[in-house]
Amino acid sequence: MRFGVLSTARIGRESVIPAIEKSDHEVVAIASRDGERARAAADALGIPAAYEGYETLLSAADVDAVYNPLPNAAHAEWTERAADAGLHVLCEKPLTLDAAAAADLFDYVEDRGVTLMEAFMYQFHPRTERAREIVAEELGEVRAVDASFKFRLDDEGDIRLDPELGGGSLLDVGCYAVSAVRGFLGEPDRAFARATDPRGTGVDTDLAGVLAYDDGPTARVACGFDTPEFERYRVETTDGWLEARTPFGPAPDESVSLTYAVDGREVTETFDPVDQYTLQVEAFADAVAAGEPPRVDRAETLGNMRALDALARSADRGAPVDVPGQ
Repeated sequence: MRFGVLSTARIGRESVIPAIEKSDHEVVAIASRDGERARAAADALGIPAAYEGYETLLSAADVDAVYNPLPNAAHAEWTERAADAGLHVLCEKPLTLDAAAAADLFDYVEDRGVTLMEAFMYQFHPRTERAREIVAEELGEVRAVDASFKFRLDDEGDIRLDPELGGGSLLDVGCYAVSAVRGFLGEPDRAFARATDPRGTGVDTDLAGVLAYDDGPTARVACGFDTPEFERYRVETTDGWLEARTPFGPAPDESVSLTYAVDGREVTETFDPVDQYTLQVEAFADAVAAGEPPRVDRAETLGNMRALDALARSADRGAPVDVPGQ
C-alpha cells in the first residue's frame, strides 16, 4: 500500500512514517501547508514526493491511502476530502470531536466505498491482546478497572491546549483510558467526571471520571497535562487482579510486561519489543486488501466516542449523565 501523509506532525515523523517503512508498505508522499516544511520532512525521511497543500497531495500523488495526523478539529474535513479522492484513511485518534460527527464521517466514507480506521495503535500490541484474554478467560468476574494516562505538557503554544482545534486531555489521552476500560468491561451505562483548567487554556488539562455499569462494575479514568508522565491500567476481579504499566506508548525497542494474580498465585508475563505502529499499519492494509472492516471499526470508535462525550457532558454539568446506547 502506498501512503500519503497529511502534515508534518511529530507523531507522523517520529512514529508512524518509520513504522510504515518497517512494513511491506511505503510512504510515497507528504504534504504541509508550508511547501518548504514538506520538502524538508521528505528529505529527512526519504519520502519521494512533497506537496504544498493537502489538497494537492490528494489530487496529484499516486497513493492508495492517506495517514491523517492533523489537529483533531481537522480530522473530519480532510478524511472526507481523501474519501472524495477514493483513498482509504488511517486517521489519528480521536477520529472526530464527538460521536455524532464520527457517525456522520463513517456514513460519508462508506458511501464512497473506502475504508476508514481510527489509529489506536496500542490495541495492536500483543500485550493488550493478552491482557484482554487473561481477564476474559483466566480471571473471575471483573468488579473494577482503573485506567490513567497523564503527562506534563509545558508548551503553552501546543495545539492540544487550543479549544478551537479540539484540544484537551480527555480527547488527547483520556481516550486511551476509556478504550482500556471498554476493552475489559464493554460499554458503560453512566458517566461522572470533574475537569479542571488551572492554566486558563480553555480546555481540560486534568480530568477524573467514573464509568458505571448497571450490572455492578465501576471504572475510574484519569487524564491530564499537568503532572509527570504516568500510564497504567489495573483490573480487579473477584479472585485476583491484572496490572500493566506504560500500556499505551511503549517504545518500539522496549520489552514490556503485565502482571496478574489469581487465587493467590502471581504471574508476570514479558513481551519482546514490537512496533505497535507497524502492527497497526499492517492490520489496516490487510483489512483494505481483504475488503473487511478493520479491527478498530465503526462500532469500536463510536463506542469510545459515546463514553468520551458522556464524560465531557458530565464535567460540564457537574452531574452524572447516561451514556447513550448504540
